[in-house]
Amino acid sequence: QVQLVESGGGLVQAGASLTLSCAASGRIFADYAMGWFRQAPGKEREFVARIRWAAGSTHYSDSVRGRFTVSRDMAKNAMYLQMNNLKPEDTAVYYCASSSTSLPMSSWTVGRAYAYWGQGTQVTVSS
Repeated sequence: QVQLVESGGGLVQAGASLTLSCAASGRIFADYAMGWFRQAPGKEREFVARIRWAAGSTHYSDSVRGRFTVSRDMAKNAMYLQMNNLKPEDTAVYYCASSSTSLPMSSWTVGRAYAYWGQGTQVTVSS
């Protein structure tokens, strides 16, 4: 069992930066995938970024590639999302998630492939 708690959300102006944190308790195995997803009001949840726990390999959605960076600190059992040059369209509740097994490439961006979820943290970007 893995418990996840996000933090670091807030209200910022367009162009600003923000770093989200995801603290994990429980065992995260080397080949687990951890991801960030977001959900804006009235929209479906969408994939943002993913990192493979031990290898550190990353994958991003087209909408955030080049602006967001996902990283992890294995010693602290934590994952981070550095968000730069934020835009109003980045406004959403951001969730971290963890798989309970190794994920095939076809599942990296699929929310239901992740077994554990945090409660979410609100990010609001004003124009």
